[in-house]
Amino acid sequence: MLDAVVVGAGPNGLTAAVELARRGFSVAVFEAKGTVGGGARTAELTLPGFRHDPCSAAHPLGINSPAFRAMPLDRYGLEWLQPPLPMAHPFPDGTAAVLSRSVAETAASFGPRDAGTYRRLIEPFLPQWDVLLRDFMSLPMSSLPRDPVTLARFGLAGLPPSTWLMRRFRDERARALFAGLVAHVIAPLDGIITGGVGMVFALAAHARGWPLARGGSQSISDALAAYLKDLGGTVHTDYEVKRLDDLPPARAYVFDTSPTALARIAGLGRVYAGYRYGASAFKIDYALDGPVPWTAEEPRTAGTVQVGASSKEIGAALHAASREGRAPDAPFLITVQPSVVDPSRAPEGKHVFWAYGHVPNGWNGDLTDAIERQLERFAPGFRDRVLARATAGPPELAAHNANYVGGDIACGAASGLQLLLRPKLSLSPYTTPHPAVFICSSATPPGPGVHGMSGHNAAKAVWRRLRSQA
Repeated sequence: MLDAVVVGAGPNGLTAAVELARRGFSVAVFEAKGTVGGGARTAELTLPGFRHDPCSAAHPLGINSPAFRAMPLDRYGLEWLQPPLPMAHPFPDGTAAVLSRSVAETAASFGPRDAGTYRRLIEPFLPQWDVLLRDFMSLPMSSLPRDPVTLARFGLAGLPPSTWLMRRFRDERARALFAGLVAHVIAPLDGIITGGVGMVFALAAHARGWPLARGGSQSISDALAAYLKDLGGTVHTDYEVKRLDDLPPARAYVFDTSPTALARIAGLGRVYAGYRYGASAFKIDYALDGPVPWTAEEPRTAGTVQVGASSKEIGAALHAASREGRAPDAPFLITVQPSVVDPSRAPEGKHVFWAYGHVPNGWNGDLTDAIERQLERFAPGFRDRVLARATAGPPELAAHNANYVGGDIACGAASGLQLLLRPKLSLSPYTTPHPAVFICSSATPPGPGVHGMSGHNAAKAVWRRLRSQA
């Protein structure tokens, strides 16, 4: 009998397996797809030689993750590449604000009226960033914070809606960039805790950047899988699990799946019936004949580019997709251009690029024209550089990764209390009514992102259970 079986080989499932194997437990991972990776995969989606990331590409939380930083993943081929600029946010007048590694450079890009406000908001937390992040991402409600004073100060600033926090800024440049940071979790700007979301992404950039993995996001998953195998764990791909009886006998079963799939497979009935799934993404991967022709200079060297003319436009796009049930007329776009820093991703002189906007959960339309109209506003001539495109709306995203229910790439609405209390209100969100069944996906704290901390935290709950049975 195995000590633990993990269902799903995404970053959280692989991290949970590694954490258990490092502590001497026997572990096997079962993955329905032909390769490991979940939301961290790389494939030739358009033309030969163009290597795209079907989901995540830039990883500010990955390089900062306490779980990943405690593993020797560099020995297994993971190399973080830092673009000259972590992120840029262009405006219709041809200028741009930036999120730089430097707080001062970032503040200066907002203009003199908001530079001091930004520094006063961010700089006090930067020296304590590692401790603060560990407190955010550690096992919730069952461990004492390491720096309760800093955490409390951060809470005072970050718990209110981002719309409140943005009132501190007097000009639109800072407001728009900050609104875009919040939008990375596909949450309306007026939700609680959204101010903290924006601050976390800003602090992550200042601390260690917004890097990409050399060769693509698959490198993260492959490194985790290789490390797991060296620890004695096994990985089985092309193995779809429909019920617990499909798995070998084990003392614990750990699911890197949506709560919906877990309840179905483990026979837990309606235990997660109240769990909400949020808005979806509509994503386009591009093979380009040259770099994106941004009008502003700063986005040309940025790994990530946010595309939204103003905080009002960004807020309206999120509101349309999340609350009105319609696709926005002017979608807010998150775009990533990996070949700015990694020429191995495309043939010489060519580029890979992706962009996504937000649409309602389960939406069946085509956002391609709206996305490209937005890109042309800030990069005239963009369409002329397109060699090929691969589009993925909610149905395609859900087919690519079963955790993306209705196309929700966050595996659950990251809004309201569900941003923190997921998948249910519990002192131990990783356990289930079945004593041998656990959940470790991004439907659990600390939530979405390629950082492995949901798997790390779930593994703690598993090994405590296993040791209590010894």
